Amino acid sequence: MTITEHTESAVLPDEIARRVVLPEGHSDLTALHEAYKWLRHNMPVAKAVVDGYDPVWLISKHADIQEVESLSEVFAAGGGADNPGSHNPILQNLAGDGFTKQLLGGSLRILDALPYIDPPEHTHAKNMAFNYFKPNSVKKLEDQIRELARESIEQLKQVSARGEIDLVDDWALGYPLHVMMTLVGVPREDEPRMMALTQEFFGAADPEHQRDDVEVLSPEAMAQQFSATIQDFFGYFDALAEDRRANPRDDLATVVACAKGADGEYWPKSFVYGWYTAIFTAGHDTTSATLAGTLQQLAKHPDILARVKADPSLIPDLIQEGLRYVAPVKHFMRKALTDFTLHGQTIKAGDRLMPLFQSGCRDEDVFDHPDEFNIDRKPNNHLAFGFGAHTCVGQHLGKQELKVMFEELLPRLDSIEVLGPGSVTQTNFVGGLKHLPAKVKIS
Repeated sequence: MTITEHTESAVLPDEIARRVVLPEGHSDLTALHEAYKWLRHNMPVAKAVVDGYDPVWLISKHADIQEVESLSEVFAAGGGADNPGSHNPILQNLAGDGFTKQLLGGSLRILDALPYIDPPEHTHAKNMAFNYFKPNSVKKLEDQIRELARESIEQLKQVSARGEIDLVDDWALGYPLHVMMTLVGVPREDEPRMMALTQEFFGAADPEHQRDDVEVLSPEAMAQQFSATIQDFFGYFDALAEDRRANPRDDLATVVACAKGADGEYWPKSFVYGWYTAIFTAGHDTTSATLAGTLQQLAKHPDILARVKADPSLIPDLIQEGLRYVAPVKHFMRKALTDFTLHGQTIKAGDRLMPLFQSGCRDEDVFDHPDEFNIDRKPNNHLAFGFGAHTCVGQHLGKQELKVMFEELLPRLDSIEVLGPGSVTQTNFVGGLKHLPAKVKIS
């Protein structure tokens, strides 16, 4: 689709398009959510035409996002079964996609991971470790997670004794990372390396998380950092997979490394790397963003904090609302394989779509007073884990981590005071608070 093919009525105002498409537009959450609201009320399915990027359809309404995500045969993640690797499910600029194609011989599939592939390949690859993340399997991990939560709360108590802290950097990032690395079987001394790589992976557009070996001002900078970070991950993962195949253990790294296909052979290592990358990044970063964002709202709403402290049965509702309100996964790109009419707009084969999960989580047609933090929402059909075939496989583990943490933390949380608005990661992909000054008192 070229710019000349756009009809004037379908093209968004430049200010709205840039706010949503550009990573720097996500640095101001208030302005971002105002842009989402404008889209929902005025142009719920419309084209964003931003210099340096492919034209993309922004999908802002809950129902439209569900429709797109439920039709994987129409809206592909990686380009479709007949043309795998022809589409990038993560929005990069044209220079970044060009860099990736040059690196991979014309493909955009930088990872053999679930977000990059379509059914039926997606279905087979998901089964490599899907059983581990089912609710009954996750329930068996509760005691182990609870012990890690208690250890984390003790660390919070110690760091909070000095007065003002950064609730994100000093604490919230660490707990989900430690849980995931423990379940995977990664030595504790390697966790700082995994943390740094994750921040580089999701913060490729954020100056605070730039690598030293990336030319920051180049148009390809984001793609260069993304690629370099993935290669660093792969170096670590290769040794991990080799070890687990030679010396299996009772951990998630072994489950993935030793998974076998229908032919009885190990899955290719590229798919093992893809699973490890998802586990080592989204497996904890989204949970830490939700944890920090929910605590920020509890500090702002002491009445809700008091209610949940008095009645722990409300914790699942608190978590559901925290997930809806924060919605750390902002998009996954889709490519239309055929012409399709959506909300009165004709999407042409080859067009790119950007389902805006954060916007869907604030849709007034689904959520009353969506900008309010309200744990009494019933039902709370948020899109924080996506929808359809690509729904997050780790959702039950993430909710279990949050549930256990709040069950352990709230009885000991005497007070929490947020000392400023904090700041969020500059990214249009996955992110939340990166800094939040606060005072916390733990008994």
